[in-house]
Amino acid sequence: MRGGPGDAERRQRWGRLFEELDSNKDGRLDVHELRQGLARLGGGSPDRGAQQGISPEGDADSDGSLDLEEFILYLQEREQRLLLLFHSLDRNQDGHIDVSEIQQSFQALGISISLEQAEKILHSMDRDDTMTIDWQEWRDHFLLHSLENVEDVLYFWKHSTVLDIGECLTVPDEFSEQEKLTGTWWKQLVAGAMAGAVSRTGTAPLDRLKVFMQVHASKTNRLNILGGLRSMIQEGGVRSLWRGNGINVLKIAPESAIKFMAYEQIKRAIWGQQETLHVQERFVAGSLAGATAQTIIYPMEVLKTRLTLRLTGQYKGLLDCAWRILEREGPQAFYRGYLPNVLGIIPYAGIDLAVYETLKNRWLQQYSHDSADPGILVLLACGTISSTCGQIASYPLALVRTRMQAQASIEGAPQLSMLGLLRHILSQEGVRGLYRGIAPNFMKVIPAVSISYVVYENMKQALGVTSR
Repeated sequence: MRGGPGDAERRQRWGRLFEELDSNKDGRLDVHELRQGLARLGGGSPDRGAQQGISPEGDADSDGSLDLEEFILYLQEREQRLLLLFHSLDRNQDGHIDVSEIQQSFQALGISISLEQAEKILHSMDRDDTMTIDWQEWRDHFLLHSLENVEDVLYFWKHSTVLDIGECLTVPDEFSEQEKLTGTWWKQLVAGAMAGAVSRTGTAPLDRLKVFMQVHASKTNRLNILGGLRSMIQEGGVRSLWRGNGINVLKIAPESAIKFMAYEQIKRAIWGQQETLHVQERFVAGSLAGATAQTIIYPMEVLKTRLTLRLTGQYKGLLDCAWRILEREGPQAFYRGYLPNVLGIIPYAGIDLAVYETLKNRWLQQYSHDSADPGILVLLACGTISSTCGQIASYPLALVRTRMQAQASIEGAPQLSMLGLLRHILSQEGVRGLYRGIAPNFMKVIPAVSISYVVYENMKQALGVTSR
């Protein structure tokens, strides 16, 4: 792009843009000026754009600001990247991107979008109402925007699973090849693990109450939320409300790592180099990855249940608990309840993904008129509702799993199989018996999502991962 017939015109245009952004007229652009200028020009996320504008590739003298020549050099290189991206989307090479080509580009990356959704993406860039995007419209829209590749457009359409509510059945998030190459993926996993740890610790009393009611509540004792809390505090004090939280936090890192690695291997084995999967494909890969992770870390689940339900002084700690289970019940005890737990992955993951995609797309079709970005609040709401629906569907299996994990430690309790336990609960307590403890489980969803989101965003910022 240098030295061509249009080079002088481009330099003049960039010079005018530089003067417009240089609000204090000192001949340099700093972060504040870029942020304010981007917000004024509507060039996408000011924070993200400003961070990308002053980068090592543009700031030749590393002084934290750009002079005119550095700014021009940065824009030259940026236009080259944008031109390559424009040509990759302009499939028939007619110099324009139309609605069908937007749909095809999303389809190639594994995302199916409707005609209306593709039109909204197009309208956000189409300034002359031709229902197509030419190079100039594309360039002017994204020159100072945060877009680096078409994956960035998809960023808002991914089903992000960083919102931790203490469950272990979610489908792993997908990372682009760029995120893998730059190391962003492991930073996001670390941020997600930290968010999960803080979230689970903050809502641990409700989680312990849920397990307590799953195992001990019945038709005869009518154990409720206040009664359960009172009983636990009377037995072991306020600190007892956090029993089992240590191992619940400890298992986040290995579970996330195993699930991510299994997901990538399964995806590559079945779909080859296809980078982003359709919703149905994500469900299949995610369910298989979840089952793999559960097989490996399931003994920690059993230990978590036993430690959560333990009485004061019953175990000296995690290792003592593990040794006593092994000594008294044998190694098979560490996989009690494994079958209903794995079976629970299917309704949870399937309904979670289906409801999430349905709610998000419905909102975009009805309320988003100028952008393909639903916004973080909408995504948070969709994720919370979809996860809750998934929990309702899988909760009976989760309850059976917990009772199977715990029944050997309860004196006089019958040692039943999954089907035997289901029949026993239905005959003694009815369908309501399969949902014991679901109230505290619902109570923890909103605080858990809120805590995990705030911690996740702050951890990403601390690790240098750019936010949406």
